[in-house]
Amino acid sequence: MTEVEFHFNVGDKLAHSCRLLKKAYATGARIIVLAEPETLTQLDPLLWTFSTTDFVPHCRSQAPAATLAASPVLLAATLAGQTDYGVLVNLGAGVPEGIERFERFIEVVSQDPEDVQAGRRRWKHYADRGYALKRHDLAKSVSRPQ
Repeated sequence: MTEVEFHFNVGDKLAHSCRLLKKAYATGARIIVLAEPETLTQLDPLLWTFSTTDFVPHCRSQAPAATLAASPVLLAATLAGQTDYGVLVNLGAGVPEGIERFERFIEVVSQDPEDVQAGRRRWKHYADRGYALKRHDLAKSVSRPQ
């Protein structure tokens, strides 16, 4: 069964996604990032520039077939026609169809109240369907002043 992880209390959703994708890319995984087109437009240049020493090779779903085949990270607004990927990262508000075909599925939820509510609805959706859910609370991983 697909492993479902929730990264929540994310301060900067796009910056967190860049670090997450860098880590997944380093393992050799092939990853789809699912989000609304506006979010993908913001994420695209960040994956080249978020670090002075690293970048995450990627392309948009409209790229030529050869580019799609060579890119370990695909930025897409839908999952239609996308195969040969083991990890799905959802930055969107909705529940993606077809998550069962991925080994890992990661939801990224910011601290924005609307995003939190949408994340809770998605959590309930997956729990109701029997997925084992893993929680990664980023608020707990940030050191706080005494």
